[in-house]
Amino acid sequence: MKLQQLRYIREVARHDLNVSATAQSLYTSQPGISRQIRLLEDELGVKIFTRSGRHLTQITPAGAAILETAGEILQKVEYIKSMAQEFSDESQGSLSLATTHTQARYALPETISTFIGRYPQVALHMHQGTPVQISKMASDGAVEFAIATEALELFDNLVMMPCYRWNRCILVPRGHPLAQSSSLSLEEVAKFPLVTYVFGFTGRSKLDEAFTRKGLIPRVVFTATDADVIKTYVRLGLGIGIVARMAYDEKLDNDLVSLDASHLFAASVTKIGCRRGTFFRGYMYDFIELFAAHLTRDVVEAAFRCKNKTELDQLFSDFQLPAF
Repeated sequence: MKLQQLRYIREVARHDLNVSATAQSLYTSQPGISRQIRLLEDELGVKIFTRSGRHLTQITPAGAAILETAGEILQKVEYIKSMAQEFSDESQGSLSLATTHTQARYALPETISTFIGRYPQVALHMHQGTPVQISKMASDGAVEFAIATEALELFDNLVMMPCYRWNRCILVPRGHPLAQSSSLSLEEVAKFPLVTYVFGFTGRSKLDEAFTRKGLIPRVVFTATDADVIKTYVRLGLGIGIVARMAYDEKLDNDLVSLDASHLFAASVTKIGCRRGTFFRGYMYDFIELFAAHLTRDVVEAAFRCKNKTELDQLFSDFQLPAF
């Protein structure tokens, strides 16, 4: 059994059993991966994948158990590498994070700029996706950090630390009837077609909950994962936009009017999640603190000592989170 074989089966599983896509991502050949998988199956005496002709179709029950253990082994290998690199040169390495468009576009630029200036020899990799996708990447160990508002709680092996609170604004073209309102109500908002985030993105659940509590059914005519796309369609007159307040730029978006909606929707909390057992290099603690100043190294280490969500919530219960 070789580590390379374990990496191959893990990556094949991550690529939805597409060996060709796996080969491209690993810069190797499809026949080479297929051969190594068969050699591993022959050695173990069980099938990890079922097949239809040359194509892999499913993960077998034995394969699922093997993949879980393989993931743990490969994580330990990465842990050992990181540990050795930390002792050899703490200023070099790599850091991968997964996040949504809103965080990448509006919340993270200053942090990343400062981090790169402080650690020029650390390669920083950002992946974007849905909250579920990015949380799974962190849960599987594909990235060190996941930064999102939704879905992090779906994975028990992630330690989730609150970063900041935020709320929404309503965007309308200048001259729109709502632009004259001194204090919006949900009833007024519900009269117009809405352009907002896809469900599961950027605190969308808080928006839906607010309408449900009032017994209102909003007319959502267009959804997107990207606040800039939402603003484009508001400009086209498709509807009024509901976006994270941070996504409105007074200079760049001066053709739109931003209306405060913090009294209409409950605030959301953006969190940073990291897999339990991750080896933290010095610059990883610094990245977290640059993004959320209250998450110092001592606080992060205390969070990882918490045994469950109840203890974690208790740790942060007295924290006054900054507003974005």
